Amino acid sequence: MAFDQIDRQILTFLQEDGRMTNVDLAERVGLTAPPCLRRVRALEDAGAIRGYHAELDPAALGYPITVFAMVSLRSQAEHDLAAFENHVAAIPEIRECHMLNGEIDFILKIVAADLKSFQDILTTHLTPAPNVASVKTSLTIRTAKALPGIPVRME
Repeated sequence: MAFDQIDRQILTFLQEDGRMTNVDLAERVGLTAPPCLRRVRALEDAGAIRGYHAELDPAALGYPITVFAMVSLRSQAEHDLAAFENHVAAIPEIRECHMLNGEIDFILKIVAADLKSFQDILTTHLTPAPNVASVKTSLTIRTAKALPGIPVRME
């Protein structure tokens, strides 16, 4: 799907505030409400907008610890990669899982209530998982930048 300037503005505004009313959005992009809503629905149908989410504060909800884990597997056969992905998908504290190119196979973003909770995740779910060769972890000290979404080019 090709995106015109108005589509890109809609994407930018909704990415900044997914709770914005259609009337407010239409006003910002210079449309009336009905054509604006049609454009939003078309962007949703095309898969450009995958969903709307609340941004939660992990610490306020009891998860002040964030750790990145670099996982190397013994085998990179597709069925082994898929098995690992399915394994981590079932662990709610693992919030992100990205397959990498290079000597590390996956990087995981893990949240935990405290260091003991993280250690439990590491020792009961990650290191003993089938096909895991090694796990290296780094505890986040602070987050300097965490923007949701992507930069939308206004071409």
